[in-house]
Amino acid sequence: MHFDNLYAHDFARIALASPECRVADPLFNGERHAELLREAAARGAAVAAFPELGLSGYTCDDLFHQRALLDGCEAALAALLKASETLPTVAVVGLPLRFEQRLFNCAVLLQRGRLLGVQPKSYLPNYGEFYEARQFSAADEALGDEMDLLGQRVPFGSRLIFAASDLPLLRLHAEICEDVWTPIPPSTYAALAGASLLLNLSASNALVGKAAYRRQLVAQQSARCLAAYAYSSAGQGESSTDLAWDGHALLCENGELLAESERYAAGSQLITADIDLERLARERMRQTSFGDSVRQHAAQLKGFRTVSFSLGLALDAPLPLARRVERFPYVPADRARRDERCQEVYNIQVQALVQRLASSGIKKLVVGISGGLDSTHALLVAARAMDKLGWPRSNILAYTMPGFATGERTRDQAWRLMRAVGCQAAEIDIRPSCLQMLKDLDHPYARGEPVYDVTFENVQAGERTNHLFRLANHQGALVLGTGDLSELALGWCTYGVGDHMSHYNVNASVPKTLIQYLVRWVAETRQLGQAVDHGVLLDILGTEISPELVPASAAAQGQVLQSTEATIGPYELQDFNLFYTLRHGYAPAKIAFLARHAWGDREQGAWPDEAHVARNEYSLAEIKRVLGIFVRRFFQGSQFKRSCVPNAPKVGSGGSLSPRGDWRAPSDSQAAVWQADLARIPD
Repeated sequence: MHFDNLYAHDFARIALASPECRVADPLFNGERHAELLREAAARGAAVAAFPELGLSGYTCDDLFHQRALLDGCEAALAALLKASETLPTVAVVGLPLRFEQRLFNCAVLLQRGRLLGVQPKSYLPNYGEFYEARQFSAADEALGDEMDLLGQRVPFGSRLIFAASDLPLLRLHAEICEDVWTPIPPSTYAALAGASLLLNLSASNALVGKAAYRRQLVAQQSARCLAAYAYSSAGQGESSTDLAWDGHALLCENGELLAESERYAAGSQLITADIDLERLARERMRQTSFGDSVRQHAAQLKGFRTVSFSLGLALDAPLPLARRVERFPYVPADRARRDERCQEVYNIQVQALVQRLASSGIKKLVVGISGGLDSTHALLVAARAMDKLGWPRSNILAYTMPGFATGERTRDQAWRLMRAVGCQAAEIDIRPSCLQMLKDLDHPYARGEPVYDVTFENVQAGERTNHLFRLANHQGALVLGTGDLSELALGWCTYGVGDHMSHYNVNASVPKTLIQYLVRWVAETRQLGQAVDHGVLLDILGTEISPELVPASAAAQGQVLQSTEATIGPYELQDFNLFYTLRHGYAPAKIAFLARHAWGDREQGAWPDEAHVARNEYSLAEIKRVLGIFVRRFFQGSQFKRSCVPNAPKVGSGGSLSPRGDWRAPSDSQAAVWQADLARIPD
């Protein structure tokens, strides 16, 4: 398989067609179907869904009992079957079919000249403007489970699942219009029986407010079933005797709208979108309640039959992904959604800290302030918590603790921030105690040698935390942790008595990229109060991310400052890697495929609409390099730190790394299988 082919990474392209229609003209309608089927195949679609009764037209009423129309529909189906002989795309078409001397409203699945199966409509609306029971029989009225159609013996029934042998995660089921409007749609049972793509062939006339409800209905059915739900609908050409038609087509994946047609479009219309089959399979494995539902409904599910087919798609050539992939999965690009996300995360952090303070009976917090992002945000949360409790912000005891490499900029920012917040502020120079520790260790630096190893760095980190804990003892306070999710994932923290430890950590499930936007949101919305100068927050956002543990004179490659991202890779890429590893469990090759789609071209895709955003782009080679750092640090070497982290609130579905919550893993695991998959990525 070609690395740049979406099918190599368990995606599938789905097409939704709304052909121009002539009522009771199957020949014309069949030709329009064939045109759109060929277009869908040219776009690389695995499946193309057409409207309900599309070969006849939905609005034929009593014409459905005319033999000429029914014969014409079968002839149109035969022509479409002939046209499909060289096409890999599975067509799902609607037409009336005679079976057992009754008439059924059917979805027929066909591909490469083969009729795969016939799925009749289960629920016939017979209210309001609908009179389907006048012409059709419901699915469960059929006695047989096979029918002869166009010289082929074909499976018949509503409990059929169509499985692609060469794309195992693609399993199809079709229902028709009203079926999804019922309390328990047939697709619900199909999903429990293993169907990952649920198709709905619909007519669905236009009414005021109906489109919005239809969106909700389709999105919710896809979410409840942990499936992709493709909804096609009749458009131009259906009779306007009493109704109007808008050709509304929708494709949702686990509650998320991927594609939507233009309503009231002139002529035929075809839309496509790429569904992530692995995501759906992963969610079904993860959500144990889905498996419980399978067990509870086992009797009904045993009646499902599986029909196998082979797509035979060309997988040795590139087929790029046509799907929006957020560059910042933790940070929405849309400003309104981003502000809503920031407010929600901030409120979660504040509420959790309020509860911890109230339940502990302790009214004071101790926090170390470096003048960098993480401690800044922790202090902002602490200030809001004090406001909410009705306690003075002076109950926050904030300390800046310069070491051997602390810069004047960050020291100044720490002081400006503490003053702006209105907490108690103090400075403790940790260099004397660090130097004493280095002397006790007989470290070369204590003898005047410029040795800046990990011991040199960790002595400083440890001394800061040691001071904070003893200050908390002395003042009757809790130590507020500041380290974030990204650092925890990469093991970028000093274990034990270091920035790894605290009494409570409000940032532990917030990634670095989101913290940057949270701090900016606090500044822009003036959460500290209208009279406060929030400019210090913007200055902090403009500061290079650095632990400031190695003096500038020793910085590598002439850098003025020790750079975190120069060592562990850009946080914007590492947060991308973390999200798809933690939330979806993807292997490195798929993460790299998605990362190149998101980050390979700065001119493509949505960006946060902010002037400060550096619009970076990365080659596949750089993506692979940074992902290699992530794989090594995340899967082998850092878990022991995550196995004993302090209490902290989970803020989002992107997950946390608490051993009491989302993530349990052995501390001595190996990264070999992830590194082997990493090797699949082209250099």
